[in-house]
Amino acid sequence: MADDVFKALADPTRRHILDGLAERDGQSLFEICARLATRHGLGMSRQAVSQHLAVLEAAGLVRTRREGRYKFHDLDTEPLERVMTRWLRPDAPESAP
Repeated sequence: MADDVFKALADPTRRHILDGLAERDGQSLFEICARLATRHGLGMSRQAVSQHLAVLEAAGLVRTRREGRYKFHDLDTEPLERVMTRWLRPDAPESAP
């Protein structure tokens, strides 16, 4: 699990996506693409952004939910908290890898 989190965080585009979701949860793919283009100058295809979101979702950092025909993306910080507890609170019981 920790390896997936670090892999997801290694890419700057994925970090930009997480920053955007930290500012405002519940964004659609269109909104995420628009934010990447306007704020970071990243003109990426929707498919490329979807692939980044899939990596973030596999690491547990992004949750998706459907409302009608729309899919929304929400930030989940719990996997980050588990990984960081390893160094911030070394006396805390470690969760399964």
